[in-house]
Amino acid sequence: MSRTALRICPLCEATCGLTLTIGDRGEVTAARGDRDDVFSRGYICPKGVAFGEVDADPDRLSGPLLRRPGAAAAEPAGWDEAFAAVSAALRPLTERHGPDSVGVVLGNPNVHTVAGALYPPVLLRTLGTRNLFTASTVDQMPKHVSCGLLFGDPLAIPVPDLDRTAHLLLIGANPLASNGSLCTAPDFPGRLRALRRRGGQLTVVDPRRTRTARLADRHVAIRPGTDALLLAALARTLFAEDLVRPGPLADHLTGLDTLREALAGYTPESVAPACDVPPEEIRAMARELAAAPAAAVYARVGASTVEFGTLTNWLVDVVNVLTGNLDRPGGAMFPLSATGRAPRPAGPGRGFSLGRWHSRAGGHPEVKGEFPLAALAEEIDTPGEGRIRALIVIGANPVLSAPDGDRLDRALAGLDLMVSVDPYLNETSRHAHVVLPPPPPSRSPHFDFALNALAVRNQVRYTRPAVPLEDGRPSESEILARLVLSAGGFRDAGPEAVDATVTDDLLGRAAADPHSPVHGRDPAALAALLTGRDGAERRLDAMLRLGPYGDGFGARPDGLSLQRLLDHPHGIDLGPLTPRLPEVLRTRSGRIELCPEPVMRDLDRLGRSRERRPEGLVLVGRRHLRSNNSWLHNVPVLRGGTNRCTLQIHPRDAARLGLADGDTARVRADGGELRVPVEITESVRTGVVSLPHGWGHDRPGTRLTVAAKEPGANVNQLLDGTLLDPLAGTAVLNGFPVLVGPAGTEPSP
Repeated sequence: MSRTALRICPLCEATCGLTLTIGDRGEVTAARGDRDDVFSRGYICPKGVAFGEVDADPDRLSGPLLRRPGAAAAEPAGWDEAFAAVSAALRPLTERHGPDSVGVVLGNPNVHTVAGALYPPVLLRTLGTRNLFTASTVDQMPKHVSCGLLFGDPLAIPVPDLDRTAHLLLIGANPLASNGSLCTAPDFPGRLRALRRRGGQLTVVDPRRTRTARLADRHVAIRPGTDALLLAALARTLFAEDLVRPGPLADHLTGLDTLREALAGYTPESVAPACDVPPEEIRAMARELAAAPAAAVYARVGASTVEFGTLTNWLVDVVNVLTGNLDRPGGAMFPLSATGRAPRPAGPGRGFSLGRWHSRAGGHPEVKGEFPLAALAEEIDTPGEGRIRALIVIGANPVLSAPDGDRLDRALAGLDLMVSVDPYLNETSRHAHVVLPPPPPSRSPHFDFALNALAVRNQVRYTRPAVPLEDGRPSESEILARLVLSAGGFRDAGPEAVDATVTDDLLGRAAADPHSPVHGRDPAALAALLTGRDGAERRLDAMLRLGPYGDGFGARPDGLSLQRLLDHPHGIDLGPLTPRLPEVLRTRSGRIELCPEPVMRDLDRLGRSRERRPEGLVLVGRRHLRSNNSWLHNVPVLRGGTNRCTLQIHPRDAARLGLADGDTARVRADGGELRVPVEITESVRTGVVSLPHGWGHDRPGTRLTVAAKEPGANVNQLLDGTLLDPLAGTAVLNGFPVLVGPAGTEPSP
């Protein structure tokens, strides 16, 4: 007999609540939106509807794979045998070659699981390696860097207060397809339509006429990669027309006069030829932002993965500050997560630094403890002392997501040890000596540690597994905890020891903190009060109780705890976003530092870019509603329709190059060459072609049956990995020049 169970959707950043129908054999037979969810209110997108198909994908691995000595490929193995192989190889390797002989790669799926949030930091501390690579440097690192420099904390990211704003300026974002990114907002499309219904204005800056752009009052078809110039001209216009109104923010700012001087040369006339945006339109945009009763500027992937991604993201918040819209209702505000840091007294902090150490082969500066993912291959295949000999990859597929996957593909084949925590044998994990597959999402708990810190409304929700684990199968938390034990050489300890150690440390620091509600109490006594079925739940309970809404282990009886959350299965609404300055600031001055030195140095490079105007085609990516990077191409119900790997090109450019709809085009750039089907459309402006990210499922040795039938082309193979934002180390995946022509001919600009 079927039953229902609640589950938060893990397939994108919207975090919608689902109601699953579970069949007699534990299979998910249907998924619909949870109408009682305090955050998503029943909204669901096609990915959520397909939850059951994703969960039951027959290509999903159900047990470990192990490449035994002398074998050409990995074969099925038992869990104990697989972990024994990791322990036998990993610890001796680090003892012989040092901790930096191991690299760790973390993919986007880690922010969508409980285990992915809790255990990788422990693994990194145990390994002691500085070789960390994540999806952030092909996606969002410019935002972390700009916020770190402005506010002193790279995780203090303001989000648009969508439900109360009167004017929203979107740059390089298409939330009607992506559901939002670095802005957790179930039913982002509905929220934009509500903005329009209440008389607000939506402006979209994008070289493509996306679904979001078609909804807008104003669509600005900018030349790709020039968003920072446009924003600099907006800010300069605010100064020139005496429209700067920081309001209460003025008491928390440094550098306003320096900023005015630094941007004085960025007149609308000086940037218009590079941006392809008329000067009067730039002035009109600035005036509209200044006149709105509440406004927010929000930029995402298309504005981060460009040459000046960090400057673009810095200028986003500069404009929010100048118009007085940072940290005010309806503007850009700082969420307060239930497991975040509890508010502390305002004052100077440690600040944020770049380049505390550098990579061995390329000399890339560290950013937020990471090196560019584009530099991973060179750290493996460049001979010499300190090269990466072993790699632990958790929920990542960098052969497709990083530039020059062919080089990385070759490099991975030469590793002494590679361990992949992945449910699939994909383009990256096919190289692993050991593959450790986590359970499907129906058999895993869900709590949004990272994404609640980016939510447009403060709330908290937790769902336990909808279906119990099969006998003998470890949870993802146990898999990662056992990896930690292998890294530390702890042969006799069980996975529960990892959680106990972390929990004891957390409670000990809280008890010693004079600002904590448990200051002076006995950590052991606090630990005895924790509840939960396993170590991960006990850690969640401790974080909730010590968090900004927590019960403080009895100090605030009406506060949050794991049990209170379990008593509210549809979640607990914690209210709209509220002003949080100056408490969020961790700069050395204790203020918003508008003119950080690294940004000021890079402004000269931005100014010189005004003289460049590429005559040929430039390439941009695009998002699909039924896809998420390389994740979901193996699910039949999510394939087809608009979810196709085609080269979109404007009719005039197609005619000039001799291309017809459905033809195969030859596309070339510095890193390589592709052949892709042509889609002629006026949704891209002239001078621009578009190819989606995450495709290229044509490599041998994978187990992706559906994806391999229509593999698409890996757009990142057009890049050689040398184009990086110098401040964030982020790969330039948008706005780079390409040559295009019919297959069989030499491509043209």
